[in-house]
Amino acid sequence: MTKTKISIKDFPATFWVANTMEIFERMAWYGFFAVSSLYITGKVEEGGLGFSDEDRGVLQGVVTFFLYLFPVVTGALADRYGFRKMLFAAFTVMVPAYYLLGQFKTFPTFFLAFMLVALGAAMFKPVIIGTISKVTNDKTSSLGFGIFYMMVNIGGFIGPIVAGIVRALSWKYVFIASAGWIAINFIFVTLFYTEPSAEAQSSNPRNLKKVLTDMVEVLGNGRFFLFVFGLLLVLVLGSKFTSDGSLAWSDITMFAIIWTVINFLLDFIIKNLNIKSYHWYLQPMKLGDWKFGLFLLLMSGFWTSFNQIFYTLPLYIRDFTDTSDIIQSVKSIFGLLGISGSIFESFSGSMAVAGQVNPEYLINLNAGAIILFQVFVSYLVTRLKPFTTIFYGTLITVVSFSILIFGTSGWIVVLGITVFSFGEMMASPKSKEYTGKIAPPDKVALYMGYFYWCVALGNLFGGILSGQLYAAFARDMQRPDLMWLVFAIIALGSALFVLLYDKFILKTKKALS
Repeated sequence: MTKTKISIKDFPATFWVANTMEIFERMAWYGFFAVSSLYITGKVEEGGLGFSDEDRGVLQGVVTFFLYLFPVVTGALADRYGFRKMLFAAFTVMVPAYYLLGQFKTFPTFFLAFMLVALGAAMFKPVIIGTISKVTNDKTSSLGFGIFYMMVNIGGFIGPIVAGIVRALSWKYVFIASAGWIAINFIFVTLFYTEPSAEAQSSNPRNLKKVLTDMVEVLGNGRFFLFVFGLLLVLVLGSKFTSDGSLAWSDITMFAIIWTVINFLLDFIIKNLNIKSYHWYLQPMKLGDWKFGLFLLLMSGFWTSFNQIFYTLPLYIRDFTDTSDIIQSVKSIFGLLGISGSIFESFSGSMAVAGQVNPEYLINLNAGAIILFQVFVSYLVTRLKPFTTIFYGTLITVVSFSILIFGTSGWIVVLGITVFSFGEMMASPKSKEYTGKIAPPDKVALYMGYFYWCVALGNLFGGILSGQLYAAFARDMQRPDLMWLVFAIIALGSALFVLLYDKFILKTKKALS
């Protein structure tokens, strides 16, 4: 049987326009996000916000949590009103939001601008993925999405480099650059983007009611979500108010217990009094597919650890890592190549401050490694089962955190980031494929729409833990090695729990189906 050849001509113009807009949007996001920890906790006299590590964890965790929740709704709106209109709306929100991030200096105002960025990104994300899906077919979809994820990492690679260069002039240029990248996308959506969605013109487009109905089927009803979000709110408030002594974690635990008792007591009353109500808040809690919900919760542990490369590592490099060994190595290479010292000084001056490599450039090795090796790694694991790849990929991230325990020198950190990147290249893509295995065969697309909720939880838990652990171990005890040990244990625990899930819960589901 001969293989069908695929050429560049098989992809329509809209495919390339969507990918180009993805590059600029990722340049904007990662240009800011890669340096966000440094900016939020940076000294006020040096242009930073001067917030505490605990406040930084709340900001990063909560905002990115909602960023990955919103697309379920914004995707439905895009289907109903059209992709092109949603792109215009997304860019209209993001351009001023990125600019205002550099203008607002208080916690509430910065949080508001950050949430607007998340809203705009959540409006953009499902439209671009939907565009790629609609303009490719069975023959071109695999390569098409491969190209798309390559573009994601190209944008994620270029953005932090530009941000690192301009922040040497002033922090305000980081936000101006991000707003500028988004503004460029107005040109592409206005002149070159063609609407690929016909649903907006159909007589029965997907609406929010349908989205909510699907949500109940997959995860649970409104009362269940109220209960869960109440617990998450207690966690967020605890992280915010324990840092200034307003509350203790024992108080937060008591609030969580009281909220849980209230909800289960209300359920007991509703069921025993046989209360029938059309009001969602007077209905008993109802779970959807609990096995799928459990999988999302377990996988959130992987994303909790994964996110530390953006949340925690930049601060660790800034505060605890001596990267002068990297500069000396580069200087030696320049000497061996016969390149003049003045050229080296110019090169190192743009990449380092006070003899230390900027953290964002080291973090950027992650995106660079993915660009260079993702296709190769994906090829190597082609014959492995999705779970096997996820399991070993997560174990590799455990090794990377173990390396970072000793990361007081630049090259040790480089090694840790590199090892981490290979674990990510194995676990992250395959986790989506594994989700497809868990879902009922006739509802794969529906379930895949909720996959990013485990990423949302991982961002929330990861942000809050980053703030709390960095403050407790790195800042107060000067023992960042203990912090990395905790994250290694979380990653290891996630791998082991997913192993148990695959062997017992998923096998049981297969037997019952």
